[in-house]
Amino acid sequence: MFGSNTLEIAIGIILLFFLVSTLCTAIREGIEAKLKTRAAYLEQGIRELLNDFTGTGMAKSLYDHPLISGLFNGAYKTLAKGDETTLKRPDLLAGGKDLPSYIPSKNFARALMDIATRGKDMGAVNLNEPSNTITIDNIRNNISNLGNPQIERAILNALDLAQGDLLAAETNIENWFNSSMDRISGWYKRSTQWIVFWIALSVAVVMNINVFTVVDYLSKNDTSRKMLVQRAGVLTKDSTMLKMDYIEADKALKDLKLPIGWSNDDSYRINHTERSGIWNNFLGPVLGWLITALAATMGAPYWFDLLNKFMVIRSTVKPNEKSGEEPSQDLKGKKSDIVFVTPPPNSPTNSVMDNAENELDCCSEPFNEDTPDQELPVAKGGVAL
Repeated sequence: MFGSNTLEIAIGIILLFFLVSTLCTAIREGIEAKLKTRAAYLEQGIRELLNDFTGTGMAKSLYDHPLISGLFNGAYKTLAKGDETTLKRPDLLAGGKDLPSYIPSKNFARALMDIATRGKDMGAVNLNEPSNTITIDNIRNNISNLGNPQIERAILNALDLAQGDLLAAETNIENWFNSSMDRISGWYKRSTQWIVFWIALSVAVVMNINVFTVVDYLSKNDTSRKMLVQRAGVLTKDSTMLKMDYIEADKALKDLKLPIGWSNDDSYRINHTERSGIWNNFLGPVLGWLITALAATMGAPYWFDLLNKFMVIRSTVKPNEKSGEEPSQDLKGKKSDIVFVTPPPNSPTNSVMDNAENELDCCSEPFNEDTPDQELPVAKGGVAL
């Protein structure tokens, strides 16, 4: 099991990683709010789902539908680059312009069923005609107007599995949309991890957050180590710490009073007494920054949960250290192996023992109630006061 010092150093490092992750996440959210990269990934995912690489066919009809266009400002403008024949993932920092970052699956399914029934034209339609009512039969009869065999096949499959139930057909289309969005979410998550990595690496270099230097410092400074553990104990009791913004995270990181930053020219060296060597001047700092950056990609919630677990472990280790080790279980409740045997009343052994006791207690002297206390013989044995 971890020793107390090692455990406290681990808690300090986890606390550091948590605050760095929170700081980098705040920066990432600021970039996302400006660029709306998630909207770019969603738009490309819909173009791929609807087999519309250029964004001039079914994708445009879907985004122009009132159930979708009401989710963003302005008119739809495709993010496709020229006449694309294949889809490529958007750039890490692609801009989504004014497009929505999220489309409810129910809106997608109902808009697609409406387009399949009434056509792509968003102009006025004669709602009094029975053929314009969204039913299973009308969708089947008018679906060829989409002019997209792949989408037609997917919708017909949803209708067949619904067995005449329109709501079940809607649910089937929703599931088709959600399965595709799960894949798009995976793309976006991986791109976000890369963005956070580069942000964290930049932060680690600019703020000189070298994990090796911090470990070396905590191993030699008991006061700072105890302070970090107390800080971690307070932090783990407040789940709102996960919602810190950039300013709060930056302040909390500086309040740790760790050897980070460039105020000291030797701060990046693990061993300040050695000013030379490739490890102290290059490999150590670079590797320390890389570890910090990789740790930040795990995300603040991961480090927050891990910090809670380590604090629980520490709370179970500390009482044992204070109370000391307990005696062996083999000795608990075990009676002595020595057996005292009482001799028979008339045995010689018993007589000898009685005489010895009488001599010690002065019981061999004749008893006289009128004998004053000062004339009593001195007792032999007993406890001296």
